[in-house]
Amino acid sequence: MQLPGADVVLVRHGDLGSKSRGVKRDMEHRLGENLRTILDDRDLAGDVELTWSRPRVHTTEGDAAAVARAAADTFGVVSASPALTVESDLDAISDALTETAREVYDAGAFAVDARRSDRSLAFDSEDVQREGGQAIWDAVADAESDGFEPEVDLDDPDVRFGVEVREEATFVYTETVEGVGGLPLGTQAPLVALVSGGIDSPVAAFEVMKRGSPVVPVYVDLGDYGGPDHRARAVQTVRDLSRYAPNVDLTTWVVPGGDAVSRLVDGMDRGRMLSHRRFLLAVGEAVAKRSGAAGVVTGEAIGQKSSQTTRNLAVTDAATTLPVHRPLLAWDKHDVTERAREIGTFADSTIDAGCNRIVPDEPVVAGSRDQIRALEPDGLFEWAAEAVADAERVPIGDDGED
Repeated sequence: MQLPGADVVLVRHGDLGSKSRGVKRDMEHRLGENLRTILDDRDLAGDVELTWSRPRVHTTEGDAAAVARAAADTFGVVSASPALTVESDLDAISDALTETAREVYDAGAFAVDARRSDRSLAFDSEDVQREGGQAIWDAVADAESDGFEPEVDLDDPDVRFGVEVREEATFVYTETVEGVGGLPLGTQAPLVALVSGGIDSPVAAFEVMKRGSPVVPVYVDLGDYGGPDHRARAVQTVRDLSRYAPNVDLTTWVVPGGDAVSRLVDGMDRGRMLSHRRFLLAVGEAVAKRSGAAGVVTGEAIGQKSSQTTRNLAVTDAATTLPVHRPLLAWDKHDVTERAREIGTFADSTIDAGCNRIVPDEPVVAGSRDQIRALEPDGLFEWAAEAVADAERVPIGDDGED
């Protein structure tokens, strides 16, 4: 619903509000930087103002809806609303609601949701709701041509008129765009994200980015065991994520892993999938040491595959001294798929990853560290270090790989 005359976007954050004053201030400044960057990346004009607890983006009429959508894609933002700025005066607010109702309200029930932060004003939120509601009713009920009998529904209205009253100004809005939430990107240490080109790993990367951690994407090329166009698809999923983080370097490490996989397939039968996962984590740790990352992220979930039983996850984790973050650990596949659709990575993730060709006929579902160490080649971790030394760096951007 386009709000006529909208000249500002109200930006709401969530978890920042629970932080101490100093931490909150620093996070809000980071959020402001990220907002400015995502607006620039999308060629949108907007002046970001960091007011306490409610950042605003001042923009021109006609751009507010697009600015609100961009703000909603910024990590740390819970929601955003295009709004009309008016004087903090009860008559001025009622007049604004009258004009807004005539433009956007032509059917169904309505409600006025008002909040007043400045207690020095001569009126309160109940006054705004009562007077503003009456103004809206009169505006549509008395229309000479196509007027209708309005209804009030405070619980589930078809049209909600929001009013935020502050000392310096009041903001009227009718739309709230749901944001990605979380914390501002860059407020946590970076993490290596193992991306496979499948559905799960880009969602896992997105989820830790949502909690403030930039990611260092790492794709291990499986050589002859990889799927068709697998590398291109993996890189594209990173590019899909980059629209949420235009100020983060998402240059992707493409690590040659075909030789190591061939050695595992030729030299192991039982347990080789676990050794393959251990190899991937060793690669992640090696990249983390080079890039300054604090851990490794994977898209694994309990029981999703034979290598992802709780016992087997303990076996694979032993391959690295860094923490392994699994944000999808308890997710169902349906939930992961829906999330991938929401964030725009699904279409570029639906290809065969090739890992099914590595799984032996009788996979280990309850392995032990000693068992796998006895079965796997002694040089597994050296192979990982050598592969990372030969890695290719693929830029993500207009000049990156397609």
